[in-house]
Amino acid sequence: MAIRKHWAAVLTGLSLVLLPAALPGGNLGGPSLLPPAQAEQARGQAKPVLRIGAIPDQKPEKLNRLYPLVAAELERQLGVPVTYVPVVDYTAAVTAFRTGDLDLVWFGGLTGVQARLQKPGAQVLAQRDIDVAFHSVFIANTTSGLKPIRDVKGLTELKGKRFTFGSESSTSGRLMPQYFLAKGGVKLSDFAGGLPGFSGSHDTTIALVQSGAYDAGVVNEQVWRTSLHDGRANRAKVVAIWRTPGYSDYHWIGQPNLDQRFGKGFSRKLQAAIISWRTTNPQQKQILGLFSAQQFSKSTAANYKQIEQVGRQIGKIR
Repeated sequence: MAIRKHWAAVLTGLSLVLLPAALPGGNLGGPSLLPPAQAEQARGQAKPVLRIGAIPDQKPEKLNRLYPLVAAELERQLGVPVTYVPVVDYTAAVTAFRTGDLDLVWFGGLTGVQARLQKPGAQVLAQRDIDVAFHSVFIANTTSGLKPIRDVKGLTELKGKRFTFGSESSTSGRLMPQYFLAKGGVKLSDFAGGLPGFSGSHDTTIALVQSGAYDAGVVNEQVWRTSLHDGRANRAKVVAIWRTPGYSDYHWIGQPNLDQRFGKGFSRKLQAAIISWRTTNPQQKQILGLFSAQQFSKSTAANYKQIEQVGRQIGKIR
């Protein structure tokens, strides 16, 4: 009995010693259970890391070229460590922003609204020059029988066709195209099979329509032009049939606590860094080229009210 009591006391003491390892922020070499910002503070990290991300709207090869360049340029300009954190899909980007795992994210119009609604105080920092009036392009396989459309009413020609959007959460590849389809009197149930497809990205939409897997689809104009320029879109197999009116789209959004983590005025410095990029600087020119932009400018949440309204109409925002 005495031996049992002795070992019970030893085990109790040992558990008290190891208890901090089981608590948030007190693990022994394992991942912290605290949010990233608090974990940095708990570890006494001198310089917190600015974690940037983006919706995966294009092929990983392009994203993995672009965003490490952005990270390196921001690190040079701001004097803080910056790292690019890839995500698997649009929803993951919104979730990572909500949980604080990403500090700065390149969102589309819809995902940006979703992220801000889930994280009060989130800051709209900047948009590209082309995002002030962005466009989607409806494309068709050349054997589909579809001809160029003059106005929104002409979208009725898509009824009965095999049609694909991009990602379900894409502003230019789903949200605004669905809005214009509805204005033209086309319901999603009007497509062949009673439903549209969702390719997951603009590049994939182009490839699927070009291959004939779908008669038609819709992509963002930037990716369409780049695909034509790079030769990935073959005009003999896939053509543009209609360009939508303009709407606000992509934008950079920052966490509400950036000044708290990185110092007073950091959000303003971050915004100033992004809008300072110019094609006269070789590094910045490469970044702007991959963004298909000439420069960035300040933006506000008010620019995305239409996106929020349409998102609520089609049930993507509740």
